Amino acid sequence: MPYSPLSLEGMTALVTGSGRGIGSALAIGLAQAGAHVAVSDIPEQMIGAEETAEAIRREGVASRAYQLDVLDLKNIQDTVGQVAGDFGRLDILVNNAGIRRRQPALEVTEENWDAVIDTNLKGPFFCSQAAAKPMIDQGFGRIINISSQLAVVAGENRAAYCASKAGLANLTRVLALEWLRYGITVNAIGPGPTETPGLQMADSRTDEELAADLSAHMPLGRRMTPEELVGAAIYLASPSAGATTGQLLIVDGGWTII
Repeated sequence: MPYSPLSLEGMTALVTGSGRGIGSALAIGLAQAGAHVAVSDIPEQMIGAEETAEAIRREGVASRAYQLDVLDLKNIQDTVGQVAGDFGRLDILVNNAGIRRRQPALEVTEENWDAVIDTNLKGPFFCSQAAAKPMIDQGFGRIINISSQLAVVAGENRAAYCASKAGLANLTRVLALEWLRYGITVNAIGPGPTETPGLQMADSRTDEELAADLSAHMPLGRRMTPEELVGAAIYLASPSAGATTGQLLIVDGGWTII
């Protein structure tokens, strides 16, 4: 018998960057828990977004794909409003869209710094701000930020990325503090290295260098799969998490315990 306090039936979720990788897995997982899901991504990833939405519809719940660039504040506001209008409500926001650019700190350019901070920190803030408005009207909301284990430990050649994810973890706490009075919880998940197209594109290390890094830092002994993050997201989105807010739930294969 399903555990009903973890059911998301009757809820609507919006997941940013959900055309592939972690975002796609989370969108499908939330649908499997009963939520209707608005899939969203940048124009270049809309084919993947449509494929994710179709996979969700095969689960027997409603889904649509939306073009959403978290660097475009008007696009954020318009899309959030459209989702709330199309589905009649917005209960869950997953701020998943993000980028990484590996560079030694001495070589980081202003352009790359701004790109990472704006995508990984500024974007989630303004998506949360837009989503909070219908959530306040409802008296209920769940915001889940996808941070990183690198929010709490350092990673070489990741100055901008670590700064953005640590900032997102503390932004989570601030929003949780301000918005709990409205029935909105705000939490974050801190994934460890996860096998996604984005990570593969950003990681220029050789197989030998990657193996050495995982051996030194990852007790799990491998990169995680996106599906291994779904349970955390379902819990944080569910009625069971009504008293859980302002938390960074680390799901990292043991990276931060050594």
